[in-house]
Amino acid sequence: MNWSTNKLNFNFDLNFLGLGKKQTAVLGIDITTTVVKLLELSRNGNHYKVESYMVSPLPRDAVMDKQITNVDVIGEAIKKAVQRSGTKLKQAAVAVGGSSVITKLITLPAGLTDDEMVEQIMIEAEQYIPYGIDEVNFDFEVQGINEIDSSRANVLLAASRKENVDDRVATLELAGLKAKIVDIEAFAIENAFVLLANQLPYSVENKTIVVIEIGANLTTLHVLYNSRAIYTREQNFGGKQLTEDIQRTYGLSYEEAGVSKKLGGLPDNYESDVLEPFKHGMVQQIQRAIQFFVASNASRPIDSVILAGGCASIAGVDHLVSESLGVPTYIANPFVNMELSSRVNPKSLGKDAPSMLIACGLALRSFDE
Repeated sequence: MNWSTNKLNFNFDLNFLGLGKKQTAVLGIDITTTVVKLLELSRNGNHYKVESYMVSPLPRDAVMDKQITNVDVIGEAIKKAVQRSGTKLKQAAVAVGGSSVITKLITLPAGLTDDEMVEQIMIEAEQYIPYGIDEVNFDFEVQGINEIDSSRANVLLAASRKENVDDRVATLELAGLKAKIVDIEAFAIENAFVLLANQLPYSVENKTIVVIEIGANLTTLHVLYNSRAIYTREQNFGGKQLTEDIQRTYGLSYEEAGVSKKLGGLPDNYESDVLEPFKHGMVQQIQRAIQFFVASNASRPIDSVILAGGCASIAGVDHLVSESLGVPTYIANPFVNMELSSRVNPKSLGKDAPSMLIACGLALRSFDE
């Protein structure tokens, strides 16, 4: 879904969000619990090019449960990423996600203008949003005429507490950037899925594809049907568990364990005693997440799984998942068919590619019509 955010924050001047204007280029900035990811794309016809890319680490607890706890620290990390990447862009797209976002499909009278819809939503907000209307930023997209009552339109409503949006805008301002777009993580994944779909050996029409993002703290299940997001679920599991397993097994500090996990140099029994059990635990978490979806959508079989996030790069995980689920499983890489600028390190980008889906989906907002 290429979800418009023209009304995500009514405190902004409409030109801030480019209302009625062709979208200008934006940096995709993905703020996670462990790093800030920056991505700049350009396009020539149907071909994309990675112009700039950078990953900047964050200290522990700067982001907790998708909530920013230290605006200054994250602003500085974004600033460093901008400087090191060499980008000249000054406008950016960021995303909110997880439990901080409420999405709901509602119906409103068909034929209302955008302003009339805003007024109607604000009047009836307490039916849809469990917070006061003055506590949230919200946006909506008309999905079409309701199938049961043609006098009403289906409208996708999304809302997030204002501090979630304001904190992200503030971090960008501290880095010398201007927030052009505030999106939703699930929709950014959907936006980037277009690039992944082109790599699959079959058409995704009428197909159900699961994108599983295994991050540092969370595993997020995104289910897409006909390339549209239909289901999202989060559960507590991620690469942090592997770091803690290394820490306990070898008597290292958390920081030392993280470095060793990334750079290697651990004892010979690491793979058999630590990594393999973690990989099987990851497969069990993936199975559990998919079971929750299947339990309520038994008539919708899974056609493929795409693994994303930092843990997707662990060798052999895709084969384990494919064997356990009995469906083809792939590793996400949205950059397969992209040209790279001289500023981009191909090896580093290739390693980080599975964890760049949200940043990529945000950077693709540069090309909204």
